[in-house]
Amino acid sequence: MLQEHFLTPAQIVAELDKYIIGQHEAKRHVAIALRNRWRRLHAPADMQAEIVPNNILMIGATGVGKTEIARRLAHLADAPFIKVEASKFTEVGYVGRDVESMVRDLAEQSVNRVRQRRQEAVRAQAAQAVEEVILDALIPPVARPNGKGNARPVPGFGAPVPTDDELAADPQADDADLNERTRARFREKIRSGELDDRRIEIQVAQAGPSVGVMGAPGMDEAALSGLQDMLGNMLPKKSRRRKVTVAEARKLLLDEEAAKLIDMDEVKEEAIRQAENAGIIFIDEIDKVATSGGGKSGGPDVSRQGVQRDLLPIVEGSAVSTKYGTVNTDHILFIAAGAFHVSKPSDLIPELQGRFPIRVELQSLTKDDFYRILKDPKNALTKQYEALLKAEEVELTFDDAALERVAEIAFEVNAEVENIGARRLHTVMSRLLNDLLFDVPDKIGPHAHIQITAALVEERLASMVKNRDLSQYIL
Repeated sequence: MLQEHFLTPAQIVAELDKYIIGQHEAKRHVAIALRNRWRRLHAPADMQAEIVPNNILMIGATGVGKTEIARRLAHLADAPFIKVEASKFTEVGYVGRDVESMVRDLAEQSVNRVRQRRQEAVRAQAAQAVEEVILDALIPPVARPNGKGNARPVPGFGAPVPTDDELAADPQADDADLNERTRARFREKIRSGELDDRRIEIQVAQAGPSVGVMGAPGMDEAALSGLQDMLGNMLPKKSRRRKVTVAEARKLLLDEEAAKLIDMDEVKEEAIRQAENAGIIFIDEIDKVATSGGGKSGGPDVSRQGVQRDLLPIVEGSAVSTKYGTVNTDHILFIAAGAFHVSKPSDLIPELQGRFPIRVELQSLTKDDFYRILKDPKNALTKQYEALLKAEEVELTFDDAALERVAEIAFEVNAEVENIGARRLHTVMSRLLNDLLFDVPDKIGPHAHIQITAALVEERLASMVKNRDLSQYIL
């Protein structure tokens, strides 16, 4: 859930600034929306149900940062987040995805997040259980050759063990003592990594066959999925024996043992609670379902209006059945986005427009924005390429003049061909550095230093500047 000491709106904007250049107004709106969720959870109990989120409609060309703002916002909130494309949905009754599937996807993602977090919390306990399984495989009990007691553990697969004389040095020792002393010795060897290459035979769970079910007419996706899971759980769980190294066994068994230590019913309850109170659904390309000209032309516009009307109850607040339980969408934050080149926000049906009361227009990126995108963000493209070559022990650096020229070229290509925003930088940087990436490490060995200068940029990208027909360079 949202943290007790959550970020203030100014702190949220400051965090977004580390990854996204510009778009200050959009950042302010999403920061307020995120802080309002924390405020609602700390409001009087009788008011919490009445406070609904202010959903946001972002308007802007592709590549200006709409998706990145929503994704980083979910990361800051540590909240379940999914991105869907409105153009992929069809009206109920037609072949294709129905809009309720976005809520089911959010529930699925929320369950996975909670499950992983719970498994991390019990990982130390699971590691101990894995250790015992490995010890059982290394030291199966067999009859003692000296006749004392009923059984004595000896290692499998030829592992050296203490001699009978060593184990029987204490005349008072019984089989339990000998067993524990041997296991303790091997436990130390496992922890130190001495036995990582030793091969053992373990029992591992095997995924059962998937159950295909043909739903009855009118059966929704959630009911069909639940029926498949129920039938799958009725089938006997299968396992098989595998010969693996101790190191491989540790990896194979860790998640399996961790899963046994968590209560999936509690996981589902917490996941549903997080999805309802902290979930964020980003609906991209909502302009593709807007009906240009007021929807009077019929044809495809009828289907688009159908998708909008199906979206309406989800965004407004309704109960959606999922295989993990019912999810109420009243307090899920919806962020819609679209370029609106052909249509405009007023082409959406009035009821849906009213469900997105906050509208923010994102600005097109300038040449200076491109330069800052290349240099300032934590995940800047230049830093990514530097990290890639650092893996080869090659140092890569960029001159400021080179970055300015790359930004200028990307801006020119956007203006002359098609404006795809910051994504154009990927095209330009790839063309600039592909030859270098190919030559490392065959021609350019370790400990080399490569400096990207303005002259090198001109040399590598001259054809992109001179050639007016740039279609071959479009992503």
